[in-house]
Amino acid sequence: LRDNMTYSKEHMVQRGHSYVIVDEVDSILIDEARTPLIISGPTNRTLENYTRADAVAKAMVKEEHFTVDEKDRLILITEEGIARAEELFGVDNLYSIENSALSHHLDQALKANYIFEIDVDYVIQDGQIVIVDEFTGRLSEGRRYSEGLHQALEAKEGVIIKEETQTLADITYQNYFRMYDKIGGMTGTAQTEATEFAQIYNLDVISIPTNVPVIRQDLNDLIYKTEGEKFAAVIAKIKELHAKGQPILIGTASIEKSEKLHALIKAEKIPHTVLNAKNHAQEGEIIKHAGEKGAITIATNMAGRGVDIKVSDEIKALGGLYIIGTERHENRRIDNQLRGRAGRQGDPGTSQFYLSLEDALLRIFGSDKIKSIMERLGVEEGEYIESTMVTR
Repeated sequence: LRDNMTYSKEHMVQRGHSYVIVDEVDSILIDEARTPLIISGPTNRTLENYTRADAVAKAMVKEEHFTVDEKDRLILITEEGIARAEELFGVDNLYSIENSALSHHLDQALKANYIFEIDVDYVIQDGQIVIVDEFTGRLSEGRRYSEGLHQALEAKEGVIIKEETQTLADITYQNYFRMYDKIGGMTGTAQTEATEFAQIYNLDVISIPTNVPVIRQDLNDLIYKTEGEKFAAVIAKIKELHAKGQPILIGTASIEKSEKLHALIKAEKIPHTVLNAKNHAQEGEIIKHAGEKGAITIATNMAGRGVDIKVSDEIKALGGLYIIGTERHENRRIDNQLRGRAGRQGDPGTSQFYLSLEDALLRIFGSDKIKSIMERLGVEEGEYIESTMVTR
């Protein structure tokens, strides 16, 4: 990017891009393909508009003044909403040229208040808003949302608002890596993305068979009507497995849900450990013990990737590590990584996902279809449906 900003050839430092080998290649080239690398500089915007816009956003009513599109993470303001905002800002026309900054601030304030959630998209640490990386579940120290969104979140949470920056140069991971003459990489979960690799990067995916055949049982998803019923079923399963000492690793899709599950298991007085972005410094240590007798570990779905969870012969006799997924991730590879924590090197193991129609993914992408199937089958409270079709 610096080369891109220089005015003369002498100041350029890169010598061309011959070849690159990428670890976790699908994560970088596909999941994070549109993540931009940015060089930014200061802007001369005033900070009080963020707090004004935040107060206006908090005074607006969902459905009446604006609608939320969860799938594309967009907010659309209604006619009533525009009138309400003009009244609160004390302006005649929110979209006139002199008020263009206000309308932009309001858009970001609405997004911050009604789309971005604390302990899901970001956490507050030492009085600062820190982004949670949606792919790894880890904290992205030093990264900030652009276009005033980070400032809108700071205003929402009442922490110190830092000055906004503007982008001087940027390039996405995808465009950066496509500059190389030769590219290659490795990962454990690329087969599902073989078509994308072929079309976008002209890369073939080659599967190397496992050293020992995999004997893990991957059970079909169980789908409940409500989140409450789903968690009750998960707790019942945990009690059943814990009684015989089989170790359990439970994956959740966000910090918020891992803390909710933690509270439920704690209420049952069952000893367990929680691993999420708030304590990921101990990740290796926590995951190391996840295969011991009676161990129960709750982890956001990135659960100790790259750590081999060792199981003793006694545990193998009990059926190995039992993986419970409490939600499907928007990216199926992350679910596959969770499953892959068990049954390594030919060890026995089992994995199963518990879902509900209230889960974000099913609510946004498919619950009507499944709901109608459930109603046709007359599913009672506490009952579930299990079908290969739905899992697929």
